[in-house]
Amino acid sequence: MVYHPKGVCSKAIDLEVEDGVIKSVEFTGGCNGNLQGISRLVSGMKIEEAIGKLRGIKCGFKNTSCPDQLACALQEILDN
Repeated sequence: MVYHPKGVCSKAIDLEVEDGVIKSVEFTGGCNGNLQGISRLVSGMKIEEAIGKLRGIKCGFKNTSCPDQLACALQEILDN
């Protein structure tokens, strides 16, 4: 699945999920090192656990962040 985040520097989040477990996450754009770290940390994690850890994180004065947008993408997968 490719998710197009809103209100952040990254332009796309490419996700692979299998049986409710995150297999891979790749961000296009954004803070490369931080987003690689987040991608590796959530790899192998259940969707619900990742959402619980990432939802609501803000970046500076923005109402969202790349981790929060990843949580939104994961929630969309759960909802479908």
